[in-house]
Amino acid sequence: MTRLTVNDRPVHFLMDADTPLIHALRDAANLTGAKFGCGNGDCGACTVIVDGQAIRSCLVSLGEVEGRFVTTIEALSGDRSHPLQQAMVAEGAVQCGFCTPGMVMAGAALLARNPRANRDEIAQSIPNICACGAGPRILRAIERAGRAIRSRERLDALPVPGLDPAEAALDVPAIEPEPAPVESEE
Repeated sequence: MTRLTVNDRPVHFLMDADTPLIHALRDAANLTGAKFGCGNGDCGACTVIVDGQAIRSCLVSLGEVEGRFVTTIEALSGDRSHPLQQAMVAEGAVQCGFCTPGMVMAGAALLARNPRANRDEIAQSIPNICACGAGPRILRAIERAGRAIRSRERLDALPVPGLDPAEAALDVPAIEPEPAPVESEE
């Protein structure tokens, strides 16, 4: 059993300690914001924050994060008020959305350490791949979020069309996987 804190909640995963964190989060905890992309750490779609650092959750096992604090996109801000989430919408930086959670988490970790990051620092810290070509808008969104953080300004971007903000902000609790049913011998 692996114990860690996920989105500020203690979680006990009843899974093999060698299980990649991405699979524990998605399959056992039903936290599907982080996406499984390449499986070898290149695309960044699986990026989460562990103890304040952006990490590729496909490259780290449950055993490696035991006792640590993991934050997924679901807990960055329940009402989507984090400056980077607001800036992503304001800059039109979301296209297909597959890479978006990883980009947001990598950007949020960077801005928490350095809200004054310049374009080169951002590009070096956010090597995630966006196949849609939204990369330049994503970089602008991270810069804009940094400015908002420094000035304590709330961006209040419009909600995504067709998405009720109240539903998007639902708090999804992390859960333990259910034990496999035992067949009776009758």
